[in-house]
Amino acid sequence: MSELTYINAPDGVAPATQYTHVVTGTGRLVAVSGQLALDEQGTLVGEGDAAAQAQQVFENLRRCLAAAGAGFDDVIKLTYFVTDVAHMPAIRAARDAHLDPARLPAASAVQVAALMGPAFLMEIEALAMVPETRPTDS
Repeated sequence: MSELTYINAPDGVAPATQYTHVVTGTGRLVAVSGQLALDEQGTLVGEGDAAAQAQQVFENLRRCLAAAGAGFDDVIKLTYFVTDVAHMPAIRAARDAHLDPARLPAASAVQVAALMGPAFLMEIEALAMVPETRPTDS
């Protein structure tokens, strides 16, 4: 896990409850493109079901992070693109199943008119900070 600092209430800014205002750290930056609710074959999971789509999206994020040697403990920023902000409770439930609610990343949520197809309810992207690997002494 990276050495990350979480600043939930910077001077003069109201405290956040569903995210952290500022997360800082050092290491290797990992950017994960927006993930949709697609399974390994590219089939939509959970048509019309925000909870099922959110679960699939977070599973895809987990797999992408793992491919870069990262995990949810390394995530410093999530960006949510939703077709309806009413989907945010389902997204938060899926997020809380993967991330420590005491160490939430910075976040932005944007309601959009459409995603890549009408059946997609959300797309979520992530930024993570992974510690630089240090060579071992011989």
